Amino acid sequence: MAAITDEQVETVRALVASIPTGAVATYGDIADAAGLSSARIVGWIMRTDSSDLPWHRVITASGKPAPHLATRQLELLRSEGVLAADGRIVLREYRHSF
Repeated sequence: MAAITDEQVETVRALVASIPTGAVATYGDIADAAGLSSARIVGWIMRTDSSDLPWHRVITASGKPAPHLATRQLELLRSEGVLAADGRIVLREYRHSF
């Protein structure tokens, strides 16, 4: 993976922070909005620098949460009114546009 700049990290952090309660965005949505070449870069940033962000509002393109976070993530989303069907968030209902 190419070196990630502080500016890219801050852009991703700002985008994640801007996702409103009751909405979600995919890693790819954030990558597109940040001008990044890959959703994996967003995943790396989120994995290393997101504890103070609404990380639970970022999901995969399939609408599923990360497997190791699924229970907690779906619980947090449910508390904000974002409901899952068969463990998946229906993006057309809850997707945030940047």
